[in-house]
Amino acid sequence: MFSWYAINTYSGHENKVKQNLEHRVVSMNQKTAIRRIVIPTETVTEMKDNQKVEKEVRTMPGYLLVNMELNEDSWGVVKGTPGVTGFVGSQTDPVPLAQSEVDRLLANADLQVSVGAGAGGGAGGGAASRQTPVVAAFSIGETVKVVSGPLSDFSGEIAEINEDAHKLKVLVSIFGRETPVEVGYDQVKKVS
Repeated sequence: MFSWYAINTYSGHENKVKQNLEHRVVSMNQKTAIRRIVIPTETVTEMKDNQKVEKEVRTMPGYLLVNMELNEDSWGVVKGTPGVTGFVGSQTDPVPLAQSEVDRLLANADLQVSVGAGAGGGAGGGAASRQTPVVAAFSIGETVKVVSGPLSDFSGEIAEINEDAHKLKVLVSIFGRETPVEVGYDQVKKVS
């Protein structure tokens, strides 16, 4: 049975790990066991030199999502890929993600997707249209809840504030690990 698994990688090396894994899937004849490899990203619009610039950002730095049928061979292909530090869950028994969690993580995200067997891939879903950011007073260390985007319903602590871009860097716990994510003022609300 195919399920989604979160794979831990070195942060900043997600594209290279994805390429390595894709190559190993083909060379080790695992196209029927490993369907998709996804780097969840979203397109954000920033103001740079008084110009709107669209930029792709990873919504889950240090992670890939893999849709696969877990067996000894497919587990070995993923685990043996350079840059993969492990599956999220137990070392001996990886835990599949709940479909509701996968849907939430991939909703409104632009995806870098590769397809092993089956229909052709490509980019899925566009980024939701951005509203003008609401200027709000936040402080470092304050707890906020993400209310829109792929990480909606996650809560975290503000680690950094970028007043010029109206962005916050929030430390969100994803799969039990603190991960910094950048969100706009209009994507969070204060937790009472």
